[in-house]
Amino acid sequence: MNKKHPSSQNSGDRNPPASNRQLLILLGFFVVAIAGTIWAFGWVFDSFIEFIPPSLEQKLGAVIVPVYEQIAQPSEAQDTLNTLLDGLETHLPEEQRQNRDYRVLFVPEDTVNALALPGDAIVVYGGLLQQAESENELMMVLGHELGHFANRDHLRGLGQQLLLRVTIASIFGDTGALAGIIGSTIETISRSQYSQSQELQADEFGIDLLQKHYTHVAGATDFFARLDREKKSNLAFFSTHPAPRNRVKKLEKILRDRQYPIGEKAPLPPALSEWEPELLPPPN
Repeated sequence: MNKKHPSSQNSGDRNPPASNRQLLILLGFFVVAIAGTIWAFGWVFDSFIEFIPPSLEQKLGAVIVPVYEQIAQPSEAQDTLNTLLDGLETHLPEEQRQNRDYRVLFVPEDTVNALALPGDAIVVYGGLLQQAESENELMMVLGHELGHFANRDHLRGLGQQLLLRVTIASIFGDTGALAGIIGSTIETISRSQYSQSQELQADEFGIDLLQKHYTHVAGATDFFARLDREKKSNLAFFSTHPAPRNRVKKLEKILRDRQYPIGEKAPLPPALSEWEPELLPPPN
């Protein structure tokens, strides 16, 4: 009687299928490796963000800003916003004004939001004008956006999100995703959200500019307090900025700690207070 050699009996078991536990462990290592790679690149990028010259930022803005220029509305409202912004600029430190050309692009949509774009452009939406009730609170919003420029937050947020997309596309060899990176940049900016510490630093920057411009800080919290009272869940401002209630509390603490005076608020200029969105004709 022929007996099978032990090695022949086990020949079919030399490469047994991996168990679910082994697959999960391998997947876990893979995910950790990807996350570690993204974190490492992000840390390097964030460390060198301060060394990016304004000239390079302008080149990045040349790709992004024209998209917003196409939907912006050259108007008296935009001219007035730029005049207000010019007033705040005079109080910026010299190094933050050098080789800079800050400007407002006014987008006549009912979205309540404002964005800082690479290339020294601040996008202000029409819905924000409709929410503002004084020049001071509008200046606080503009000062806040200038704070993001001063701290390079607009580059940090954009760089981190694009870095994530590029890294994932490179790992998985998705050339189509790599080709679409630039096309998705606009969406990335529109939905970018700063950290709470970044927002607080920008708020402090805005408060200081407000005090320097008016010699008081009336209206510093009005805009955010009003958003909290109205609690409109569809406001784009909520998706890109901290909750208004927590923000107001932190702003009030800053005002108390610095003992800034509260003066009289200035009314909105007519070009801003009287602005209304144009009604489009009904479709045929």
